[in-house]
Amino acid sequence: MKIFVIVIVFTSLAIFMSCGENYSPEQKEYIAAIEKQRLEKDDYMKNDPSFPFNFKGKVAFHPLKYFDVDPDFVFHSKLFEYPVKDTITIFGTKGEERKVIRYGFVKFDYKNKKYQTNVYKGSTKNGTEYYSIWFTDKTTNNESYGVGRYLDFDLYPEKNYVYTVDFNLAYNPYCAYSADYTCAIPTKDDYIDLEITAGEKKFH
Repeated sequence: MKIFVIVIVFTSLAIFMSCGENYSPEQKEYIAAIEKQRLEKDDYMKNDPSFPFNFKGKVAFHPLKYFDVDPDFVFHSKLFEYPVKDTITIFGTKGEERKVIRYGFVKFDYKNKKYQTNVYKGSTKNGTEYYSIWFTDKTTNNESYGVGRYLDFDLYPEKNYVYTVDFNLAYNPYCAYSADYTCAIPTKDDYIDLEITAGEKKFH
């Protein structure tokens, strides 16, 4: 029995090590940094009084769930601004209407297929402007949250700036943890016809 257990452990370790050998030192450093960031996020989500687990109708906390960090889901793209930046109506999960500007889009290639996703400009209740990517994909309502996931987007003034679009940073909105919150629902135009097995999974 002991020999059998040792063989299993050795085999599992060998598989893990062989997978890890596919990554460059830079990729391994990147993976470690994202994993560290996830642990830090668990800590402040659990303890900060302003987050859903402590603020509204307290929710029992457990560590957030993620896909494995995958460097293949990190892309680089310029921002392609729409010539006409339409103001559109989207809805929150409690049915309320929200006005946002469809500002532009970013492009990426994955396994020889081309994709793009919208970048929206919105404003908070206190008037602070923000830019964001909201999306659904083939994992939505399966491994990942049923409403969709978000990526923060920092706009730079340089027209030819090349942005990093990192789906390992895709996160759930607060309504994924507590029904006391409402969040923007991605539109049908924000669907990416791809299994994005990166970023945050379902919480519940």
